[in-house]
Amino acid sequence: MIQHVVRRAGTALALLFSVATAQAQFGPGTQWTKDGYSYLRVQQDSVVQLDARQPSKGRTIISKKQLIPAGQTAPLKVRRFALSEDGKLALLHTNTKKVWRFDTRGDYWVYNMATQELTQLGKGRPASSLMFAKFSPDGSKVAYVSEHNLYVENLADHRITPLTTDGTERLINGTFDWVYEEELDCRDGFRWSPDGQRLAYWQLDATKTRNYLMLNTTDAQYPFTVPVEYPVVGEDPSRARVGVVPVAGGATKWMDIPGDAVQHYLPRMEWADNDALIVQQLNRRQNESKLILCTAATGAANPIYSETEKAWIDAKDGAEGWNWYNKGKNFVWMSEKDGWRHLYSMDRTGKHKLLTPGNYDVISLTSINEAAGTIYFMASPTNATQTYLYQVPLKGGKATRVTPAALAGSHRYDVSPNGKIALHNFSSSTSFPVADVVTLPAHQRVSGGEIPDRAKTMKMPKTEFFQVKTSEGVTLDGWMVKPTNFDTTKKYPIVFMVYSEPAGQTVVDRFGTGLNELYQGNMADDGYIYASLENRGTPAPRGREFRKAIYQSIGNLNIRDQALGAQEVLKNAFVDTSRVAVWGWSGGGSTTLNLMFQYPKIYKTGISIAAVDNQLNYDNIYQERYMGLLPEDKHFFVDNSPLAHAKNLRGNLLLVHGTGDDNVHYNNAEQMINELVKHNKTFQLMAYPNRTHSISEGEGTSTHLASTYTKFLKANCPPGGR
Repeated sequence: MIQHVVRRAGTALALLFSVATAQAQFGPGTQWTKDGYSYLRVQQDSVVQLDARQPSKGRTIISKKQLIPAGQTAPLKVRRFALSEDGKLALLHTNTKKVWRFDTRGDYWVYNMATQELTQLGKGRPASSLMFAKFSPDGSKVAYVSEHNLYVENLADHRITPLTTDGTERLINGTFDWVYEEELDCRDGFRWSPDGQRLAYWQLDATKTRNYLMLNTTDAQYPFTVPVEYPVVGEDPSRARVGVVPVAGGATKWMDIPGDAVQHYLPRMEWADNDALIVQQLNRRQNESKLILCTAATGAANPIYSETEKAWIDAKDGAEGWNWYNKGKNFVWMSEKDGWRHLYSMDRTGKHKLLTPGNYDVISLTSINEAAGTIYFMASPTNATQTYLYQVPLKGGKATRVTPAALAGSHRYDVSPNGKIALHNFSSSTSFPVADVVTLPAHQRVSGGEIPDRAKTMKMPKTEFFQVKTSEGVTLDGWMVKPTNFDTTKKYPIVFMVYSEPAGQTVVDRFGTGLNELYQGNMADDGYIYASLENRGTPAPRGREFRKAIYQSIGNLNIRDQALGAQEVLKNAFVDTSRVAVWGWSGGGSTTLNLMFQYPKIYKTGISIAAVDNQLNYDNIYQERYMGLLPEDKHFFVDNSPLAHAKNLRGNLLLVHGTGDDNVHYNNAEQMINELVKHNKTFQLMAYPNRTHSISEGEGTSTHLASTYTKFLKANCPPGGR
């Protein structure tokens, strides 16, 4: 997805934000105890168990000393961990390395609570090559991926059994290729059967996927290429299939899923029981979703549910897999087929029932509490900039808000297994992030809620939320930070921050909103108005029509909404229409370019960072999802790309891009440079050698980017009231 959230540590506020986020973020991945009142976490190089009601009474489960391997002097640095079902063993992930976005490769160790023995898994495998290690249901074995093959290790004698042997750089077992990971959130590619006798796994054949060759010109005297398997728009996806293999080893039984394995995606798969798998299949256009039950022993596939859309179906809306209840007879699924994103109860035949009726969107499913007959989920029916916890009976009905009305803003919850308490995170544009523990459904605080002393005196942006109605009758949410010592008799420059694509929102009521961490200094103190608008096509919880209106119109509808919304904002007497700037990163960089090119009378200065300048350059899963397929829909990609409108540039433009960006490749910037040169359009360029999409690597990079941003903005859109 071409989204980038800027988090720089260039100011005290930014640093506090980083600290607060770390303090407030319990999950996902909280290791709850079975009674649901305690949880485990890594703390000061030890694994500790904390009572959610009284965290001060925590106890150490594995001490720093116990994490020192035999013959070594330093303890393992545990990145993440998991306990066996009986709690007698701990699986520790350490020495981790990044695979594109996240550090999913590493070494794994098992710690025995009774014997205090620490044993490394995967002996003989390359260092930091193990991925997604998981205990078997009975805790006697661990399965993992190494170099695109699956292995099972018996913990009694540490005998390692290879379950696949055909894995290569491009034949991928148990994990995924670049584009599945980036656009479908698929990383962990295998599942234990409930009885621990078999593994189900994905295999992707990316042998026909062409490499994008990035050029490294700084790390050696002679330049060398860095290949990235990257299917651009129009290129076939990897062939995907799901198979089941015995834990003892042997042949894989491939599921006989109907349809061309290349022209379909398999974004979700889980065991339904010991003998069956349930798989989600999307067609290449991603506007038809099927749920398929597969017999593990024979591979027979039985489609139980199908849904089609005029635009696209978000596979991620199905949550991370399936949420079973009623002893595995039913699961909760998410769909927006009635115009709103809702929860449905579905059985194994595909028969389903609406659980959350009403004209509002479910943002996400939080938990199912069968004992109480309740489903908890996130929603915000009356304000799309906020997020709250709601509950509805498991049998369906009217939803009721659980989050207190006084806590206006954005919330997250990690509900314990017993459904009686939750780890709760809250912030707003005016409230520092707070982490506490609350009872459910009463929402009474039982512990936590402390705010760091520095936060009590910090200066936060005074962010005002508002709505505008465009000349086309579209209502847009927005926020604005006015200059310090604002004088209504003066006119001030305005800077719009944009993203505008389906991968993310910018107008949200949470901590940090209204803060521009790329700006060195304080925008309000310097005399800038800082603002953002939420156009149609972003994932705001405002119904299907709002979100899907952008289909085949990225670069058109979202740009028009932004421009017409800006026109309404510019009607305010205190805005200087001669000093209007816009900036964005990634998809926001693309939006910045389109606004500068298509509406040059409005936007006078633009800073575009890591933009997709030509939609045909971007990956197939993301761009085809929203724009269609080649060759029949090619005109949508071409006509709506910034490249098609570059000849209209009038204002001041700064292009910023990392030459080592594996997500939005540097050829985007080079094609834009050529087009601007062709039409004799002057501009400024800052290329960062070998930096990725985050443009954060290398000493001084973040500071330099902020300096470049600030200097260009001040020079071309001077601050201060006039």
